[in-house]
Amino acid sequence: MTSRFLPTVVRNHIAALRMLLVFTVITGIAHPLLVTGVAQAAFPDRANGSQTRQNGKTVGSSLLGQNFNLPKKNPSDSKEAANPDPKWFQPRPSSAGDTGYAPTSSNASNLGPNNDDLVKSIKDRRAAAATFDEVDPKDVPADAITASGSGLDPDISPAYAYEQVERVAEARGLSAAVVHRLVAGHVRDRALGFLGEPRVNVVELNLALVRLR
Repeated sequence: MTSRFLPTVVRNHIAALRMLLVFTVITGIAHPLLVTGVAQAAFPDRANGSQTRQNGKTVGSSLLGQNFNLPKKNPSDSKEAANPDPKWFQPRPSSAGDTGYAPTSSNASNLGPNNDDLVKSIKDRRAAAATFDEVDPKDVPADAITASGSGLDPDISPAYAYEQVERVAEARGLSAAVVHRLVAGHVRDRALGFLGEPRVNVVELNLALVRLR
């Protein structure tokens, strides 16, 4: 029995099923395989997550920020706050997850500019950054005290990177001039010359810092 002898509603359902199968193959199998193949051939590093490696081991991704803290005295204590390690360039604050930079908890604080908690946290962060880097509180850049919208931003401003040069150099026993040149070499210009602001990728900068020794 051919489909023309079937009721109209049945024939419509069969046609719809055929279209579903065709587009499932095209958009669910063929297209993903094509895009994946082109990406792996043309941009293998980006297609695999822009992973950063040290001594042959994956230590992160240049697309995702991460904390550079000292080990906690009691790792099992969730209430103990980890302190930043002076030997590393520090990222901007993060509201993603309880400890920040959790890829599965990407978010912002969602607090408005007049929120008392946000105002207090900014004041506390400004004071902490000024003390940590031994600079005047008024000179602390905005990205040192405010989180990004995603909470995963790996970039900081050149101003914040340069602010940390003296502290990192002293903690590592390096020349401040050498560390300053390292930062200068990692400053990225605006995308296409006009999009965004100049930036420094902290993950890549700290990885390059290891190679100085």
